[in-house]
Amino acid sequence: MNVGMPADVRWHGRTVHTGVYKQTVAGPRMVRRLNIDGDGQGDLGGHGGEQRAVLVYQLDSYRFWQDELGRDDLTPGVFGENFTVEGLPDDEVCIGDRYRIGAALFEVTQPRVTCYRVGLRMGEPRMAALLVAHHRPGFYLRVIEEGEVEAGQEIVKESTGPETMTVAELDAVLYLSGHTREQVERALRIPALSPGWQGSMKTLLEQEDHRAAGDSSGSAGLSVAATAPPPAWPGFRPLTVTDIQPESRSVFSLRLAAADGSPLPAARPGQFITVKVRPDGDVPPLIRSYSLSGEPGTATYRISVKAEPHGAASNELRAHVRPGDRLEAAAPRGTFCLADGDNPVVLLSAGVGATPVLAMLHALARNRSTRQVWWLHGARDGTEHPFAQESRDLIASLPDARSAVYYSKPTSADRLGVDYAAAGHLSPELVRGLGLPTDADAYLCGPAAFMNAVTA
Repeated sequence: MNVGMPADVRWHGRTVHTGVYKQTVAGPRMVRRLNIDGDGQGDLGGHGGEQRAVLVYQLDSYRFWQDELGRDDLTPGVFGENFTVEGLPDDEVCIGDRYRIGAALFEVTQPRVTCYRVGLRMGEPRMAALLVAHHRPGFYLRVIEEGEVEAGQEIVKESTGPETMTVAELDAVLYLSGHTREQVERALRIPALSPGWQGSMKTLLEQEDHRAAGDSSGSAGLSVAATAPPPAWPGFRPLTVTDIQPESRSVFSLRLAAADGSPLPAARPGQFITVKVRPDGDVPPLIRSYSLSGEPGTATYRISVKAEPHGAASNELRAHVRPGDRLEAAAPRGTFCLADGDNPVVLLSAGVGATPVLAMLHALARNRSTRQVWWLHGARDGTEHPFAQESRDLIASLPDARSAVYYSKPTSADRLGVDYAAAGHLSPELVRGLGLPTDADAYLCGPAAFMNAVTA
């Protein structure tokens, strides 16, 4: 049994509030509806709440990762779990299964929603993607009957969930390609499935229905926008700001979560959300759209904003919004999305235009893509280079990825060959000289002049 209270941890130059650091404890502990005595969760958008009160991970997976990663320092709790168990593999435990441990009764509600914090804890930036790719996420339990639990007690299965859908199967339905409609419909017939995952399954069905309707129209004139999946919710809904982090001198990120802690519907890499920014006084709200810059499928949204010198909304957000505040947001939209395929991918951006293509890079890393990936970015200098370390870590996690970053006016603190490849703008001449694969899918985002020149 492992518990730990949330703490602020420095990571890549930022402060992360996380409860991923767990310590093994001896003796009985009271397990309550929301957590174990002495335990807490830092990111309530992706962890915690009634549906995610207790996280389980298996000793067999520990043994797997010791061999896979060549690590001999993996001790119970390092994956952020509360219960480290012998048995209960993800490919056998089913959503809706009920288990009694000590005096408490538990029900399996969903796979773990993997996020970067497990990689932070382990010092392994690829970890979130690896957990999904190797079908070893672990799972969450809901507490049906509160009671004391102690390490070493027997785990007794009391009932099997309907549809006998395993944790690994459900995780693959949401995060990996190749699921069937029948799998999604089976998942929706499981009463124990958490509301957040039910919402994600419904979104998958809606997307499939919409694609089927578009395909059957027979109209070659339908645009991509016309056949885009419908938004996950109508209008605006309040989202809670859970974290604010600087990304560069002028760019900062806000992480948004559902007010009730349930997972937000998955967005496609490259999409944006629209938010209402309400200045003080009796003035109409400012409505702005910002690309989602974080890893898709993590149950929260991250937007990254550039504070322009005369930007009314961006400066209002920077000056007045704090963690715990709420922003009204519309559901993710947009057709500028990473497409499936095996051909190379080229991601080109300048300045804050990195945000949507960064989400695409996250998706490629999460799926441990074997596609050839090129990351090309232009910035003024190191102080105006958002997501520098984050993008380097993601590129390093991919088996066939390369990067070229250009600073137009590097400072004496910027390291040639480390922080940037060469001085100058990311121009059409530079792009032509890189020898990019001609069969690549290329995604561009940045200022208008950059877009027009590089597109041509």
